[in-house]
Amino acid sequence: MARTRPDVGSYDDIVAAATRTTGMTDTGGDSHEDGLRTLVEDLSSPEAGLTPLGNYFQRSEVKSAIVGRLLTQAKFNERPEHADVRIERPVFVMGLPRTGTTALHRLLHADPVAQGLEMWITQFPQPRPARDTWDSDPIFNAMQQAFSAHHVESPEFMGIHYMDATSVEECWRLLRQTGKSNSYESLANVPRYTAWLARQDWTDAYARHKQNLQLIGLNDPEKRWVLKNPSHMTALDALMTVYPDALVVYTHRDPVVCIASSCSLSAETTAGHSTTYVGDVIGQTQLDLWSRSFHAFHDARPAYDQAQFADIAFRNLVSEPVGTMRGIYEQFGMDWTPEAEAAITDIDRESKSGSAKPSHRYDLADYGLTEAQVHTAFDR
Repeated sequence: MARTRPDVGSYDDIVAAATRTTGMTDTGGDSHEDGLRTLVEDLSSPEAGLTPLGNYFQRSEVKSAIVGRLLTQAKFNERPEHADVRIERPVFVMGLPRTGTTALHRLLHADPVAQGLEMWITQFPQPRPARDTWDSDPIFNAMQQAFSAHHVESPEFMGIHYMDATSVEECWRLLRQTGKSNSYESLANVPRYTAWLARQDWTDAYARHKQNLQLIGLNDPEKRWVLKNPSHMTALDALMTVYPDALVVYTHRDPVVCIASSCSLSAETTAGHSTTYVGDVIGQTQLDLWSRSFHAFHDARPAYDQAQFADIAFRNLVSEPVGTMRGIYEQFGMDWTPEAEAAITDIDRESKSGSAKPSHRYDLADYGLTEAQVHTAFDR
C-alpha cells in the first residue's frame, strides 16, 4: 500500500526525523542547509503541486540526504584514517541522460580491479564490507527486499533503469549531502531551488564526495574508482579542482532521443506525485536542465588536458560494447587484462537478458516538445 502524507513538513521537522532515525546529530557543518531549506520550501509551494503520495516521496528524499550526511559524518569521526586514502585517476562517466552511461558504467565496473558506488553503500555510507558478508547484513537485505517489491509494482520503471541493492549507481546521493543535486529537478517542479543551484560553486560538494570515496574504499585502496552521473556535466570545473587527474568518459547521442527518454523516466518515477509536474512541465524543465548542463560541460572542457577525455558514441557502445571498452582502456593507458575482458564480456551478456534487459518506449510529443526545439536548445 502506498504511503502518503498531508504535507512535506518543514526542513527542521525533517532534520528532527533524521536525527530520530539515526540517533545522531553531528552533520559536520551546515553546508547542506541552505540548499535543502530552499528545496523544502519549494516542495511545499503551489508550483510543486504535490499530492499526498508526492509529499511522502519528496520528504523521504530530503530525509535520505540528511541521514546520509549524518551516517557519513559518524564514520568520518570513527575512521579518521580514511583521510589518508589516495584517490588516483578516478574514471567519471558522464553525458546526457539515456546516452548509455549506465551500461558503460557497469561494464567498466566489471573489471576485477575496479570499484564503484553500490546502491546500498551509497545510501548507507561505510567502509565497503567483504562481498560474502552482504547477505547477512540487515540493511542490505531490507534494501534488496524493497527493490524486489519495486520490480513487481513498477515493471515499466525497471525496464527503463534496472536497479537492486548490489547495482553500481550514480554519485548524486553523495553530492546531495551538501544540498547540491540536479536530481531534484528531475523529480519535481522546483524553480526556486533550480535558480539557487545555478548560482552555486560545487567545489565543496565534490570535496565531500571525495571524502566519501576515501571512506567507502577504505578496505579496497588499491582499486580504481569508476563513477557515473549525468550531472557531472553541470560542474566540471569543481570536479577537476578536486580530482585534477580524473579521466572523463563522455557519451554522445542524438539529444532528441535523450530528452524524450529522460522525460519518460521522470514521468515514470514521479507518477501520481504531482498535479503540476506532468506533461509539458516535465518537458520544459528537463529540456532546460540538460541543455544548461550540456553547454556548461562543453564551455568548461577546453581548459583541461584533452588526453583525460574519451568520447563514446552511443551507437558504437551498442554495436561493439567490448571493443568500445577496450578502446577506452587503450586511450587511458589502463591494463586490458584477460580477466577484465572476460568479466566485461559476461556483464554485457547478462545485461541483454532477464530482468536487466532494457525495455523503454517514449514520445517527445507527450511532453509538449518538438525536435526543432530540442535541436535549437543544444545547438552550439
